[in-house]
Amino acid sequence: MKSRIGNQEIAALTLVEVLVVISVVAILALMTDFGASANAKKKAQRIRCVNNLKQIGLAYRVWPGPQGYQYQTRVSVKNGGVEELVQSGIAYVSYQVMSNELTTPKLLICPLDTNRFAATSFSIGFGNQNVSYFVGVDASESLPDAWLAGDDNFEISGVPVKSGLLELATNTPIAWTAARHRFVGNIGLADGSVQQVTISGLTNLLSHTGLAILSYTGLATNRLAIP
Repeated sequence: MKSRIGNQEIAALTLVEVLVVISVVAILALMTDFGASANAKKKAQRIRCVNNLKQIGLAYRVWPGPQGYQYQTRVSVKNGGVEELVQSGIAYVSYQVMSNELTTPKLLICPLDTNRFAATSFSIGFGNQNVSYFVGVDASESLPDAWLAGDDNFEISGVPVKSGLLELATNTPIAWTAARHRFVGNIGLADGSVQQVTISGLTNLLSHTGLAILSYTGLATNRLAIP
């Protein structure tokens, strides 16, 4: 007597189907690992950028200015500073004059800045093309909340800023571009701290700093030299 299977079908994967499933699983696992690795790399680069700005802040503090406590941005060129130069929008000279304190120009490049490159020295050929960070023209130890240095990839009303002197009022519609840290940026303050701020945090910080500068200098603008 023959056995009856009826309408039931015995389902089984063929060898080809098994190989296809294994391949799909392997690709998904690889994509997950790649995404995690990419995120870890970007996080490490953000940390390096923060560390760069901390080292820059320290260099400002130990720079041996003629008045002892003044940053080079507040010391005249005739006295060894760069005051007149940064006020005209020339950024790189502020870092060049404290080359001994920085020790290496590599600190001046954000790891995610694809438009600039690290110089081999602070002398021959050194310029704005070797700097990722703005210079706070009005920064002073007497103004601990003033912007000392930071990522320079700003945009105003959707237009990226250009090299030169940037004057920011407390209500300037400033934002980060998508470059570098994806609409987040790092700003080093005159008190030695470094803040990672979003676009909303950037506008709040600008307003707060503008009021501090106003109370100290009588001017409500925050001036930055953009490399």
